[in-house]
Parts: sequence; C-alpha cells; structure tokens
Amino acid sequence: MPRFLIEVPHSIEAMACAREVHVFLSTGSHFLTNADWGCMDGVHCAWLTVDVASKEDARMLLPPVFRAQARIIGLNSFNLEQIEAMLAESKP
Repeated sequence: MPRFLIEVPHSIEAMACAREVHVFLSTGSHFLTNADWGCMDGVHCAWLTVDVASKEDARMLLPPVFRAQARIIGLNSFNLEQIEAMLAESKP
C-alpha cells in the first residue's frame, strides 16, 4: 500500500498552537493522536506517516479545518540496484 507523509502547519501563537494540538488529540483517531510535532523546537507543524490508498485518502484523515493547508507527500524507498541502474542509464 502507498505510504504518505502528511505535514500540517499551524499558527506559532501559543494559544492557537495549543488549540490545534487539542483538536488532534481529542479526535480519538489513532493517526491523529500519534502525530509528531515540531512546536517545542519552533517548527509549528504536525507530521503523520500513513499507509493509505491515495493522497486524497490521506487528506481525508485530517479534520476538515486542516485539509486545505496540509501538504501530502507520497513516499518511496530506493535500493542501491535501482539507483545504480538509473545512474548507468544517464551515462553518455
């Protein structure tokens, strides 16, 4: 199944930040309650890594208020053989 990184930025204001974190924690959703946050390091974003069928499915995991500003990134892995083949193809 495809894997996606969901990045949800939010306000740097302390009370707004706390309210947004509260929304995630109070949903009861396993995905949202296990989000990682950068707030304590000054990066006001939440990150989730999910295995779902599509980017739209990933977006739908979020509360509606966060969907528009969320960035959904399809993740992939590489192995050495794949990269060596790509590099070999690009040689003149």
